[in-house]
Amino acid sequence: MGKRKKLTERTLENALKAKSFRVAVFGSARIKKNDEIYKNVFDLAKKIGEKKFHLVTGGGPGLMEAANAGHSAGDPKDEADNIGLLIKLPWEPGGNVHLEIQKEFDKFSGRLDKFIALSNVMVVVPGGVGTLLELSYAWQLVQVKHIQPVQIILIGEMWEEFVKWIEKYPLKKGLICEKDMDCIHVVKNNEEAMKLIEVAHEGFKQGKNVNEPYLLGK
Repeated sequence: MGKRKKLTERTLENALKAKSFRVAVFGSARIKKNDEIYKNVFDLAKKIGEKKFHLVTGGGPGLMEAANAGHSAGDPKDEADNIGLLIKLPWEPGGNVHLEIQKEFDKFSGRLDKFIALSNVMVVVPGGVGTLLELSYAWQLVQVKHIQPVQIILIGEMWEEFVKWIEKYPLKKGLICEKDMDCIHVVKNNEEAMKLIEVAHEGFKQGKNVNEPYLLGK
């Protein structure tokens, strides 16, 4: 475990005013450091940090920690924000040591809305119920046009099977339509993920995938 960073005095709300490009990473709290998935997420987040893109995670252990640690390694001068949105749980005492800005929430609903407001592109790595919740919530808001069409990037074999299930059942039975799948991208590696993140960044510079107004209820 690395030395805890000094949290910046800037609040999350002040960070929002910067109108910066932010990448959210959703994933399991249960994956350990010696796992190959942990190393892959660290590597991806390091690439994100090297681009000076800001990072948002749930701020906890597992793959959230891998992402925050990787971003810190890629951005050693802390030129881009490393943000954690924490949820109060008795078995998670606080944020991981790599966070620069953090905010704690009592309820998942408020935390999810803040994720949406902050994120210009979303990366979903292997995870459980919480990760599925984050994926589904973001996807539904895109589907019903409550937010701009943020791209959702899925990394990992489990998501390949998940999308196959979506195509076999909800899509085939007409419970969703082909257009609903437009924002979902399954990739095989970090290089493919970074290409899509950079495309999203170009869109952001043109005023696309900016969802801060959602935070304000506009």
